[in-house]
Amino acid sequence: MTNVILELDSVVKRFGENEVLRGISLSLHRHEVVCLIGASGSGKSTLLRCANLLETIDGGTITLFGQSLGDARIDPNLVRRHIGMVFQSFNLFPHLSVLDNIMLGPIYALKRKRADVHDEALALLDRIGLRERADEFPDRLSGGQQQRVAIVRSLAMQPSLLLLDEVTSALDPTLVGEVLDLLTDLAHHGTTMLIATHEMNFAKDVSHQIAFLEKGVLVEKGTPDQMFNDPTHEATRKFLERSR
Repeated sequence: MTNVILELDSVVKRFGENEVLRGISLSLHRHEVVCLIGASGSGKSTLLRCANLLETIDGGTITLFGQSLGDARIDPNLVRRHIGMVFQSFNLFPHLSVLDNIMLGPIYALKRKRADVHDEALALLDRIGLRERADEFPDRLSGGQQQRVAIVRSLAMQPSLLLLDEVTSALDPTLVGEVLDLLTDLAHHGTTMLIATHEMNFAKDVSHQIAFLEKGVLVEKGTPDQMFNDPTHEATRKFLERSR
């Protein structure tokens, strides 16, 4: 039995005349962390949105557990039960408490009992050191705290795969570390993640594979050691030098 969770094969995405993904092929295995790196506009966020069916592709195929996501019979909401996504903005519901934000999905989407979800949500908050803030509203939390809540809200759905789109880019630099610490902990515990990031040291430390995108093309993919110490392509080398 294959342990490939997500596979992109020659994926193309266009917005009008602008081809933002140009034949991307990439696979993600169970318990693997793959970081997408590249300049803004290279296609990282679009790739993640296509993987979560927030955008439709114009060519190629995307499969989840071997099933094509291009099949018209597939319910996108069922797909998203297996794929959690965390964006640059926190997207927490301001009128709900931190605890209720986390419980909302499992109760209404997964039809689980509130009592069971309640205990699990508190355990997740305890894991990120915010259990005492469970009854507060999101605007009472710092940006870093809100982003950590957004991440564990996705984890509450028990997804097979977590997609993260530049989750530290909207944060004050002093708050970035606490979010990266959480992601590092998730990686060490085997959470399968596909992460678009500008944080090169983080990518180097937690990734099994790093994929460098430039102008919609997957230029190079390899282990952190290979990518940072002996990149094959000149474009990869120049990007990493600029990012240091």
